[in-house]
Amino acid sequence: MGFRRKWTGQSERGFSLIEIVITVSIMLAVSLIAIPIVRTVYSYYQIRSATSYVAGAIQSTRYQAISNGYGYKIVLNKAASTLQVQSDPARTSTFANVGNPIPLAGSSVPVVLGQDTALLLRPSGIVQAAAGSTTITLTLGARTETITVSSYGNIKVTP
Repeated sequence: MGFRRKWTGQSERGFSLIEIVITVSIMLAVSLIAIPIVRTVYSYYQIRSATSYVAGAIQSTRYQAISNGYGYKIVLNKAASTLQVQSDPARTSTFANVGNPIPLAGSSVPVVLGQDTALLLRPSGIVQAAAGSTTITLTLGARTETITVSSYGNIKVTP
């Protein structure tokens, strides 16, 4: 003998109100837990991106100075949070902008530079601080990363 269901005339399809409320509550709780984690990961990638960009710009501009045989300068502006490459093809110590300043972060919360910095990149490969120092500090929220450039162009990034 099998189980027989008594026909009541009501359809058993769909979800009850209690099932829907419990499901929505669980989804809301998971979302509330996930939002801070996503924000933390997003800010981590923003500062890593800005740090990587600055380090790459220093390296590639140093290679341009060596290759072209004249000096370049990288100017980091704290107030505008931008990077500007300049060159001196006439070798007169008068640097002219190459392109436009590039923002270090594209979000509404920009990466903050520790100080205004200008790095002079010589055709011999030597890197000198024209203003500020050869240590660049980038901060976003609670995260800080430091880029240290040696006089020979070696770059070290520390979180």
